[in-house]
Amino acid sequence: MIELGQVYKHSFSFTQKDVEKFAEVTGDKNPIHLDNAYAAQTVFKKPIMHGFLGGAIFSKVFGTLFPGEGTIYLKQSMAFVKPMFVDTNYEAVFTVKEIIKEKNRAIIDTNIIEVSTGDATIKGEATVMNTREIV
Repeated sequence: MIELGQVYKHSFSFTQKDVEKFAEVTGDKNPIHLDNAYAAQTVFKKPIMHGFLGGAIFSKVFGTLFPGEGTIYLKQSMAFVKPMFVDTNYEAVFTVKEIIKEKNRAIIDTNIIEVSTGDATIKGEATVMNTREIV
C-alpha cells in the first residue's frame, strides 16, 4: 500500500564489472563506458556508466521492493542530467505524487541522487499499477 506524498529510498552502487556485464547483455559497447584511455580524452575524464544501467534501479525497486508484490511497471520517463560513475554511492528516491485509486495506479517521481554531492543524476517519473490495490 502506498500513500500520496510517501517517499521511499534505496541506496546502491555499481562496479565496473557490472558495467561490463550490462554492455555485454545490451550490446552497447561504447568505449566511453569501457575504455579508460578513451574516456580520459572526453569531458568526463573517466568512464561513465550507461544511463540505462543507472535507471534500471527503478525496475529493481518497483519489481521487488516498493510498492510491493503485484506491482506492474507501466511507464517511465528519464532525463540523464549528470553522469554516473562506478564505485560511487547513489540513492534512488521515489515520491508518490498522484494516486489513481479507480485504476490501482500511482504516478511516482523517480530520481537518483549522488550521495556525496546531493546532485541529481537521473530525474524521471513512473506510472505503476498493482494487481491488488494501490491504496
